[in-house]
Amino acid sequence: MTQTPYLAHETAIIDDGCTIGKGTKIWHFSHIMPNCIIGEQCNIGQNVVISPDVVLGRNVKVQNNVSIYTGVICEDDVFLGPSMVFTNILNPRSAIVRKSEYKQTIVKKGASIGANSTIVCGITIGEYALIGAGAVVTKNVKPYALVIGNPARQTGWVSEYGHKLQFNKNNTAICPESSQQYILENDLVQRFN
Repeated sequence: MTQTPYLAHETAIIDDGCTIGKGTKIWHFSHIMPNCIIGEQCNIGQNVVISPDVVLGRNVKVQNNVSIYTGVICEDDVFLGPSMVFTNILNPRSAIVRKSEYKQTIVKKGASIGANSTIVCGITIGEYALIGAGAVVTKNVKPYALVIGNPARQTGWVSEYGHKLQFNKNNTAICPESSQQYILENDLVQRFN
């Protein structure tokens, strides 16, 4: 018997055609459907459903009870909070098959999505964005943006470490944990050290 380079609990179901990276852990009652690509060092919590053809980068953390539907791509270091959900159709109907209409949703490197959030399909969540718990995100989110509410609205900016950034009169800010420096120009944030 060949040993897999990842750990999967005995109650997890992994369908044919999946690629799962070294060091990944898949916990109780999770279902990884056909042709998913899951990177190295990911953690897939309990009762997670990952639909066919989903792509997760390296070090993606998927908490318990998350649903990731076809059309979703998560880049490296993404955090998906407990019970959050993605959609993949804008106008679902039980009696109408719309599998050819799935919309792509991209979650860029380092972004975090809070517990019980809903991400409506067809959008991009920018690098290191932070989506507050319970938010309903219906449009693109800028890199480093902090968004909350239903519908979600931007209320500020965060560092790569997840701290709210306070910009001075020169439109610069420093992360209190990492001392990384950020600049705000043309309503976009960039790290400059």
